[in-house]
Amino acid sequence: MITTLRWVCPVLTALFLALNLSGCASTNPAYPPEEPAMHSVREIDDEYIAHVNDPWEGFNRSMYKFNYTFDKYVFLPVVNTYEFLAPTFVQTGVSNFFNNIGEICTLYNSLFQLKGGKALTTTGRFLTNSTLGIAGLFDPATRLGLARQNEDFGQTLGRWGVGTGPYVVMPVLGPATVRDVSGYAVDTGVHAALVNEADLDEDLQNGITALNTIDIRHQQPFRYYESGYPFEYYMVRFLYREKQELEALR
Repeated sequence: MITTLRWVCPVLTALFLALNLSGCASTNPAYPPEEPAMHSVREIDDEYIAHVNDPWEGFNRSMYKFNYTFDKYVFLPVVNTYEFLAPTFVQTGVSNFFNNIGEICTLYNSLFQLKGGKALTTTGRFLTNSTLGIAGLFDPATRLGLARQNEDFGQTLGRWGVGTGPYVVMPVLGPATVRDVSGYAVDTGVHAALVNEADLDEDLQNGITALNTIDIRHQQPFRYYESGYPFEYYMVRFLYREKQELEALR
């Protein structure tokens, strides 16, 4: 679950920034958050934004709205409670800890993609933060100039020529493509194998997974239907495609 969910932070943070930039000209939202506007793609003049491979749009829009409802009434209340109860330094330590575990996913995918520089940087980050950073609770690697990388098996598939496939909105996790879903399955399988090797108590394992899930949502500021942009579904879809194209160039 840790490797499956870790992609949400950078994706939705980018979406949050872009959507807020697009919506900042309007001081009053075009619709109340409780009743998200369901605009048609035919209302968008920019064909580059409107035309994305989305053959399951009906399902995807329904799932987008489900994610909004789940986020507002289930996920965010839990996250807000965590943020209220846990001191800021504890929240930072928890985020650092899980980010450090996520370096393992980035490491093997960097190797699979023959990105030696990223693999070396990630190895340096993991060793530094696991030792000097006290099991990853602190992040001295960043201060030493070892910037955090981000690679997953979906990107690995793309590196070796596998097409993205249609756009799909996953329950809770949000925007993805068919290739991404396959990548999540592999990364999650690797993580599960590592957890089994660690032979953790089942209750402890469940607690760690729950805390990681809360931390993932805590780390990113995206809020559904609060961008002030009336075509948010299409803009999120467009931005996700742009993210994939940029990743392919790295």
